[in-house]
Amino acid sequence: MSAETQIAFGDTVRVRSTALTEGRGLARRVGRVFGETTPSITGVDVIGGSGADYAINVFFEDRNQAYWFAASLLEFVDHAPGTEITLEGVPKKWVRTEAGEWLEVQREEPGKRPWWKFW
Repeated sequence: MSAETQIAFGDTVRVRSTALTEGRGLARRVGRVFGETTPSITGVDVIGGSGADYAINVFFEDRNQAYWFAASLLEFVDHAPGTEITLEGVPKKWVRTEAGEWLEVQREEPGKRPWWKFW
């Protein structure tokens, strides 16, 4: 992770190799950031400790499981460009760019065609 890049929701990260992460079988695994929290408030178990009172939740698709990590145990990989977020009943979606921004895009509802499509 460069000094300019902070890990944020939706980013792809890699778990650093330490005795702790090796012991849990998580070293060098790549996952997606699903959230962040203040452990003193939420009481989550944080791999690497919660000394900074900040933890990052990483989901590993191959395990279908998420873990809370101290930020120092994670390396930024990329912003997962092309990731889409949709909400049921909301006629737009958000698409992640290479720079890490979320672009808001209008989307069609299934079975509905906009008035300007004639085919």
